[in-house]
Parts: sequence; structure tokens; C-alpha cells
Amino acid sequence: MDEIEEQALSFWSLVTGVWNEGVFGIDLGRILIALLIFAGFYILRDLLARVVMAVAHRQAARTRFKGYQTIVDSSLPSLQLLVITLGLFVMGEYLALEGLPATVLLKAQQSLVALAIFLILYHAVKPLSSLFKRLEAILTPEMVGWLITGARGAIVLIGFATVLQIWGIQVAPLIAGLGLFGVAVALGAQDLFANLLAGLSILVEKRFGAGDWVQVEGVVEGTVEHVGFRSTRIRRFDKAPVYVPNTEFSSKPVTNFSAMTHRRIYWKIGVEYRTTKAQLAQIRNGIEAFLLNSDAFCGPPEVPMFVRIDAFNDSSIDIMVYCFTRTTVWGEWLQAKEQLAYAIKDIVEAAGTGFAFPSTSIYLESLPAGTPDVFAPPAPGTGQ
Repeated sequence: MDEIEEQALSFWSLVTGVWNEGVFGIDLGRILIALLIFAGFYILRDLLARVVMAVAHRQAARTRFKGYQTIVDSSLPSLQLLVITLGLFVMGEYLALEGLPATVLLKAQQSLVALAIFLILYHAVKPLSSLFKRLEAILTPEMVGWLITGARGAIVLIGFATVLQIWGIQVAPLIAGLGLFGVAVALGAQDLFANLLAGLSILVEKRFGAGDWVQVEGVVEGTVEHVGFRSTRIRRFDKAPVYVPNTEFSSKPVTNFSAMTHRRIYWKIGVEYRTTKAQLAQIRNGIEAFLLNSDAFCGPPEVPMFVRIDAFNDSSIDIMVYCFTRTTVWGEWLQAKEQLAYAIKDIVEAAGTGFAFPSTSIYLESLPAGTPDVFAPPAPGTGQ
């Protein structure tokens, strides 16, 4: 029995020794309390962050800058991260660490603070982009979007470099090594850089922008949705998206239909050959009068307009109608074209003639020898 008691006491002394020795000379009891402190801050991170946000919202209500409210709303993850960092700080003060553990904990706290700061800056870029709206007349909205993306990328790189510096990693040699690696990558990514430069030229020259109707000869026709770093997304009229490399816009002709000032109608109206000169003049003058008096169409000197007897075709006398509508919207243009078609039909019928259609006349001068005679029916009233 005494031997069992001695073994039990030995085991208990082993447990208490481990408990008191703990980790890095800190007993496990204090470590557990420190972890509970950190867990409390972690659980209350959302509540504490929202308390700070409520104060910030009251301050934002006093300012005229509309984006300030958005910045405050987007800073919630950063505030939560700061609360967690505060929990680490209180835990470290309670444990009173020394040496390497204290250094590691300090650097972790500094890294989290830097991450929270750069996270706030990252989310603040988009609300602050409203300050660049005045530049859209010079740089286009797409170029402003590229600047915002570039600013966010720069914040990420600077934040990453800051964290590396905190941990004692020298950034300059790393950048030099990445530079050599970048040269090798650039040789294999010439297509990427070519598309990037082509995209920049599109935005700088303002060839087209989001919402424009464009046609790339032999490639695609549709509405531009987004001009990216490498490709441009165009939505075809069947609603299928097409991703076109930016270099296609520099190597092939691009038509921007949205830049039209007016929209053209070019028709050939064929009337019958029995139409007289007076009827032709009546039809021509009637069509021209309709175009000049209609609000849907533009006339000289703003745009050219022609209504002329154009050609003697195989089965018709052709009248050329060449005019422009005021609208460039496809639906409104179709409506104006429809009204012109109705008017031309009324004008042609009012002139007492009709529209021509393809026909063929066969002239027979004589029959071959041995061919039966053609039957000629008797004339009415002859009794034969």
C-alpha cells in the first residue's frame, strides 16, 4: 500500500511539475487564462467593432463627403482585426513574455495592425474613386477603373512588403530576384503585354467604351460590356458573351456604330415599265416631300438626301431613296423605316402604277417545220 501511495505521489508531482513549468517557463494555468482572455476578445470582436463604427457613423453624418459613410461601412473587417490584435496584446501583457516568445508575439501584433491599416486603405479606394469622376471626361470611366485597380494592387504590394519588413525579411534583394524572374516571365508573356498595351490604347484613344455597339471585322459584333487588361467582353445580339483579345482591336478594323450621328436608309424602289414620265415625277416628288416634312428624317444641309430615278433594270424602273433618320436607336430607326415604307406604297398606288417584280417575256417569230398549227379559238359572235 505504501508503495502505491509513493507511486501516486510521484505521478502527482510529475503532473504538477508539468503544470507549473508549462511552456517557456509559464505555468499552464496562466496560459489557459490568457487563452480565455483572447477568446473573449475574439467573441466580442463584432460587438466592439460596431461600437467604434457607431461613433464613426455619427462623425460621418457631420461631413459633406458622401463616400465617408461607405468607407466606415467597409472598415468593419479591419476593426474586427484590430480587436483581435488588442486581445493578443492584452494576452501578451498578462503572460509577461520575455525573449523569443515576446519578440514573435510583438511581430505578430505589428503584422496584424499593418494588415488592418492596409485593409482599410484597400476598401477605401473604391469610395474615394468618386473624387476621380471629374477625370472621366479626360480618362474615360474605363481608364478610371484601371487606375482604381492599379491603386488597389499597389496597396496590396506595399502591405505585403511592410509585413515582410516587420519580420526582418529584406525586400530589396527579393525585388531584385523577382526582377530577374520577371524578365524570364516577360519573354514568355509577350502576348499578355501586347494585349495590355492594346487595351491602354483603346482607352486613351477613346475608340469605344462600355455600352457601345461595335463590330470587329471578321470577329464579332455586339455591345461592349467591359474593357479588361487582357481582353474585352462583348455581348452579341443573341446574348452570348465573346471575350476578344485586345490586340484584335489594333490589327483589324473596328466600327463603332454608337458613334453615328444619324442612321441611313438606302433603298431601290422598282416600279413597272408601263409607268409614265409624269407618274415617275409624281412618285419621286411625293417621296421627297414626305422625307422633308417628316420629323423622323433629316435633310440638307445637315445630311445628304437623294430621291432620284436611278436605273432601267431588267424588270423595273428603279428609284433610289437615300436618306438619314434623326435617331440612331435601332428600334426607333425600324419604326421610321416602316413609316417610310407605308408612305412609299401609298404614293406609288396614288400615282396609278405599281411595283415591279421579276418577269420574263418570250417572243416567238416562227415555228419549226413539221410543227402542228397553233389552235386559234373562234372569235366571239362569229358562230364558227
